[in-house]
Amino acid sequence: MTTAAENDTLTRVGPGTPMGELMRHFWFPAIASSELKTDGDPLRFKLLGEELIAFRDTDGRVGVMDHRCPHRCASLFFGRNEEGGIRCVYHGWKFDVDGKCLDMANVPPHQDFKHKVHAKAYKSVERNGLIWVYMGDQSSIPDLPPIEVTLAPESEVVIEFLHRDCNWLQGLEGELDTSHLGVLHYGAVKKLDDLDSQQVMNKYAVANRAPEYVITDTDYGFMYAAHRPADEQNTYWRVGQFIFPCWAMAPINPFERNVLARVYVPLDDDNTMIVMLHMKRAYLHDRYAENPTLPGSSQRLRFKPNTTDSLGRYRLEENIENDYKIDRDLQREGNYTGINGITLQDQCVTESMGRITDRTFEHLAPSDVAVNRLRRQLIKAAQTFAKDGSVPKVATDPAVLNGVRGGAFVTPNGADWLKAYRESLDNVTVRPDMAQAAE
Repeated sequence: MTTAAENDTLTRVGPGTPMGELMRHFWFPAIASSELKTDGDPLRFKLLGEELIAFRDTDGRVGVMDHRCPHRCASLFFGRNEEGGIRCVYHGWKFDVDGKCLDMANVPPHQDFKHKVHAKAYKSVERNGLIWVYMGDQSSIPDLPPIEVTLAPESEVVIEFLHRDCNWLQGLEGELDTSHLGVLHYGAVKKLDDLDSQQVMNKYAVANRAPEYVITDTDYGFMYAAHRPADEQNTYWRVGQFIFPCWAMAPINPFERNVLARVYVPLDDDNTMIVMLHMKRAYLHDRYAENPTLPGSSQRLRFKPNTTDSLGRYRLEENIENDYKIDRDLQREGNYTGINGITLQDQCVTESMGRITDRTFEHLAPSDVAVNRLRRQLIKAAQTFAKDGSVPKVATDPAVLNGVRGGAFVTPNGADWLKAYRESLDNVTVRPDMAQAAE
């Protein structure tokens, strides 16, 4: 059982907290490149409990910094993005993307001390449509993680942002809990013939909704697999990945097409931004299906207009305040949840747990092996970092992520699942444009 103290360690991410300090040693994709325009409006956002702003300067460079001007703490969100920097409207102090003070408009030249003043700025890097932010030691910054889907050209990847009103760990645990597929998303399926061609690999998960699990630790986190009979001679495997600190590669597709990843970015203790990435040709995503009565299908997600609030981006119209517009008649007639779409179904169950769920109330089952391993690894990593400053290997050596993928495959009964995984990797090749992007 997870204790109250452990739950606190796992969920708190602000400055000075064990998990927050550990997480500051990893890169986070925080903003879509399209959200920032050259000399355009600053963007207010949160990350790891800190109130930040982002802006794109005259030369197209991105700056990310604490929203407070280091002079008198007025918010730089109201600043003027002009001529290579952000200028505070209070007294005219101006800062470049690195936080260097360029001008002190209200200070006489002979009293100027701008060379001594820096805004609190964080390193940012753009890659293929995403702006990544690193909030750790700015003098020792690792390379971006070479997660496969993030290396593909932006034109070939769907990048989606989604705000969730709960702690980051709830979403990540839901991603790693693959046994809910056959219940939450396909609970109404009675006949395998009801599954369309895009869902055919899930027929084994529907036929047997109670899989068994195997799991192994890795240099980047862990790899796990749900297994169940495929037919008389074969076993169906759904292999997923956890990557420190909050990435997952879920087994949504057959292994050869499962080029995807999701990251559950902690905005603060109570709010999460999910960044979902998948290759456009990898699969027909559920939200583009047109018939909401089909198992696992969805209406298109509807978003509220973004606001300038630090927590006002990518919020759904269907939310906990309107019960996700659950249709009880549809639920009785065969949709199982009465909520249209896999994404919204996941949103419902994770937010319904509360902002930060009380894990002392739980009774974990064998199917929660990945959830339990996640908690144990995170707690150990946070405690180790607090003790001696050591971080998981992937934080300093992101190359351990080369060739990591999740996905589903079938093997003869009795086959070694790790060997089958490696053989599946050998049968897929990283495309040249991905390899070039990683260099």
